[in-house]
Amino acid sequence: MTFEEYAFARTSALVRLARLLTGDEHRAEDLVQDVLARAYARWARISRTDRPDAYVRRMLVNAHHSWWRRRSSQEISVAVVHDRPGATDEAAGVAERDALWRLVRTLPARQRTVIVLRYYEDLDDTSIAEILDCSTGTVRTHAKRALTALRKRQEASASASARTGGEF
Repeated sequence: MTFEEYAFARTSALVRLARLLTGDEHRAEDLVQDVLARAYARWARISRTDRPDAYVRRMLVNAHHSWWRRRSSQEISVAVVHDRPGATDEAAGVAERDALWRLVRTLPARQRTVIVLRYYEDLDDTSIAEILDCSTGTVRTHAKRALTALRKRQEASASASARTGGEF
């Protein structure tokens, strides 16, 4: 497979993965562009591996982690984003997914990465371990800790919402 064929076939999936890792569509597109540029330079070697997709995913995860390490990449976030109401009401599903995603984004980077790769990319422990360059036991440990933390945070969020009566 040529690099052009690979990039055409996998760019949307790589952007989706990057968007889930970063939480920002524009940053995700930039990250994928950078990774694909680096992969192009090494494509002869990458294409000879057993699983070039796992190799590029690993490059993407590593690039995301490197981005967080740089101090100059810190952004100022706002507490509330004021959206205008849409024409249709899909509030319940969107609110539930948004609340869950907010909880996922509070996880440490490695735990968040494992959750994204497992549940959003539907990868098995072996593939995740290969991408993260760790053992499958480490992957399972990160997943277990992440799910435990998510359950606790979801319960705390639900009880806080019940105390306030669900009002904003």
